[in-house]
Amino acid sequence: MAGRAPTAALEGWKSAPFSANGITHPCFEKGDGPGVVLVPEVPGISPEVLGLGDHLVDEGFTVVIPSPFGTPGHAATAGYTAGVLARLCVASEFRAFATNARRPIADYLRALCADLAGRTPGAGVGIIGMCFTGGFALAAAVEPTVLAPVMSQPSVPFALGAARKADAGVSADELRQVVARTRSDGLCLLGLRFSGDKMAPGDRFATLRRELGDAFEVIELDSSPGNAGGFGRAAHSVLTHEVRDEPGNEALATRARVVEFLRSRLAPRP
Repeated sequence: MAGRAPTAALEGWKSAPFSANGITHPCFEKGDGPGVVLVPEVPGISPEVLGLGDHLVDEGFTVVIPSPFGTPGHAATAGYTAGVLARLCVASEFRAFATNARRPIADYLRALCADLAGRTPGAGVGIIGMCFTGGFALAAAVEPTVLAPVMSQPSVPFALGAARKADAGVSADELRQVVARTRSDGLCLLGLRFSGDKMAPGDRFATLRRELGDAFEVIELDSSPGNAGGFGRAAHSVLTHEVRDEPGNEALATRARVVEFLRSRLAPRP
């Protein structure tokens, strides 16, 4: 696909550490308005992730980007990405291979969301997880202040074997709590993936559809051979690498739907 994804730099982002549940990570914040936690994909806060962050700021949100891995601002080169991923595979904070797992990073993100909700306007906060962190947005939705979770190409646990492909990426207890919120609080969740993406398998979305029902809105972009959008067979990053600021780009339209979802769910209560 011709063109390049939108990018940005760290200039203008305020950095401060945030600690919770024995975990501390630097967090970068920018903007005004309702709060959105943007959890980066591997290898970390890349120029493409910052491009998405700046877009959300321009759309009127306060955005906080935690940095749980990688070097903020570093370009997502192949060698650098492989090095970060190798470290994540053995990190107990993320439990990349475990099924039915409660992950320590989820408790950290829930605390970060609650903190942001306490100092920003709106009915609550949104959270966007992508790739390695996609399922963490689902886990964060246990927190009552999280009103707009977005799971973009959720890839943990790594899709090795049928059980991992179908795993929701959270513990059974966390999933039960989120399902209960869809019934008691009207919580809705948004899921994004490319149709041919083996890292974010269709079996995982089938599990989430079965558990969440109509509360789970799915946008699946066609990446089959000869697809109308021109996406390659390895298309993966819906909100970053595959976005082109051009009319007709389906990833761009999906990004616009995410903004609409966040705005509608986070609007201040009358």
